Amino acid sequence: MAREYKLQRTRPASASGIDYKAALNGEQLAAVTSPPGKALVIAGAGSGKTRTLTYRVSWLLDQGETARNILLLTFTNKAAREMVERVRGLVKGDVTDLWAGTFHSICNRILRRHADEIGFTKSFSILDRDDQKSLMKAVVGASDIDTKERRFPKPDVLISMYSLMANTGVTLEELLKTRYPYFGEWAEQLETVRAAYAKKKQDTNSLDFDDMLCMTVELFKKHPEVLKIYQNRFKNLLVDEYQDTNAVQSELIDLLAGDSNSLMAVGDDSQSIYSWRGAEVDHILNFQDRYEDSVIYTIETNYRSVPEILDLSNAAISANKMRFEKNLRSSRGEVGAKPALVALEDPAAQANFVAQRMLELRDEGIELTEMAVLYRAHFQSLEVQMELTRRGIPFGITSGLRFFEQAHIKDVAAFLRFVTNRKDEVSFKRMVQMLPGCGPGAAEKLWQKWVQNPASGNEEPPDKWSGILLGFPIPKKAAKHWEQLCYTMDELSPGRVFATPSEMIFSVLEGVYDDYLKESFENYEARRADIEQLIQYGGGFDDVLEFLAQLSLMSTTDGEPSGDQSEIDDDKVTLSSIHQAKGLEWKVVFLIWLADGQFPNGRILDADDEAAFEEERRLFYVALTRAKDELYLSYPMLNPKSYSGDILCRPSRFLDDFPQELVEEWNVGNEWTEDEPF
Repeated sequence: MAREYKLQRTRPASASGIDYKAALNGEQLAAVTSPPGKALVIAGAGSGKTRTLTYRVSWLLDQGETARNILLLTFTNKAAREMVERVRGLVKGDVTDLWAGTFHSICNRILRRHADEIGFTKSFSILDRDDQKSLMKAVVGASDIDTKERRFPKPDVLISMYSLMANTGVTLEELLKTRYPYFGEWAEQLETVRAAYAKKKQDTNSLDFDDMLCMTVELFKKHPEVLKIYQNRFKNLLVDEYQDTNAVQSELIDLLAGDSNSLMAVGDDSQSIYSWRGAEVDHILNFQDRYEDSVIYTIETNYRSVPEILDLSNAAISANKMRFEKNLRSSRGEVGAKPALVALEDPAAQANFVAQRMLELRDEGIELTEMAVLYRAHFQSLEVQMELTRRGIPFGITSGLRFFEQAHIKDVAAFLRFVTNRKDEVSFKRMVQMLPGCGPGAAEKLWQKWVQNPASGNEEPPDKWSGILLGFPIPKKAAKHWEQLCYTMDELSPGRVFATPSEMIFSVLEGVYDDYLKESFENYEARRADIEQLIQYGGGFDDVLEFLAQLSLMSTTDGEPSGDQSEIDDDKVTLSSIHQAKGLEWKVVFLIWLADGQFPNGRILDADDEAAFEEERRLFYVALTRAKDELYLSYPMLNPKSYSGDILCRPSRFLDDFPQELVEEWNVGNEWTEDEPF
């Protein structure tokens, strides 16, 4: 007689018992319970996008689908973890067969199983940014490129260039024309390096993050039998933040969805703000052209903001021509304050207003952690950082380091520090190592040569720096750049008298540092704007020593660590670029520098590109919809410039896109007190 033996199996997940009508509003319910097929869900800001996606998973399980047949694609690991946890809280049983993760993590799982088909082994390495830089440096070093006369892009820049090509399908010629015109003369060498880098990865059985996506698409195209495996498995695809997909991600979704699988893409065309890294808003706008017989659902109930903020947000985005029609409605019944429109005398007054109003709001019971200052570009936060520091208001920065701690600011400051303190070894070596071919060893030799010179111990700078430094032994690769550096140094202290801080920074930027910026950083324009802002800030100082002391004091506050504030204190204001603020919310938002040329960005205005301008307006919309209770829109009427003089600021043209009765204008004057208003 046969022996009975039972396998212990986990009961398949089921969401039985959920009252969907009670848990969801009507708009969410329609999307969650939609029939199989292709569907696009336009989920407005604060409308419960994550809730819709997780309840959709529950609904599918309730309809008899298995977790194994569901694929959930997100853009961040955090979003994937949050959604899986929510699903586990909703359903009964095991959901480990559910595939949920970022595009890159899902592609990695697929490639591990089929690496042989694309010429790799299953044990391939994944290159992080540092690995990529090391590999790229080796490739460039072996490519016999002559950089004695011209600066060749550094690995970080090369990686960004090739990444954009991989994710958008743009050619090198097009990329150089639109994004990197100053590297046009290197076109042939750049193509050579790109091919050599690809071969090096193949030889070392390594893939970078872009390869994760591109190789998966290539696998599916070249091996339709493999594609069929995953089409048969993933009968239901759910995609988060669909408006942020690039060309490769969109093609991957097309391949997996095929003709018969169900696809629900959730996103908001009005929050598509990442074209600079390859995202294409056309993917969401043309969804119905891409998928015939698809259905669009719109979720317009907002659970975040008071009606007054939403009225302004709706009116602002309505000026865009390329968009889905939607009108956010607040679920909050209470009457709130109208957004405030505040014109200030100058950037310093703007910062003063922000800081003073924060302290008033804190006294009214709103915690600092519920307040944020948003801006278009990082340099626009300089005066606010200074004023908050002066008043002792703690702040964290999500958009990067504090202004004076950034690498390019410290690079420029190194020139000024060494000119004023000829014994500053750290600044000298930092300055020298910006030259091509000058590593730590060469920098040490040059430093020893300098300290042996009598001028190194003098109280005053030499008559001519070039008269001394041009005689130093320098690597051939750096000879031309060293010569330019020497003559730039002459401009910093002509006739043994220090130039003004603004004049010094201008000489460093135009004399030597601008070329270094181009070859070293992918966001050249933004970093140059920071340095131009530093020039303006330096205009408030006649004494370079006082200026440098202030830079050091502003870098940190009483030894307090700064930088990317992953752990925001319970009592800290947030400073953030709008791009970094997407997905976040605060009770009170201060949106600063709403002046033409600042926001909207001057380059976009000059380019006269309607598509780019509409994305700029979407960025404005994202900023508005971060506020829950109070919103302050401010701009300086005057922008002091060190070299060109004071500039009258035109209020942002975004302020013309909505009726003025939607905002309350504040007239700000001065009231003098005996004591500092701490």
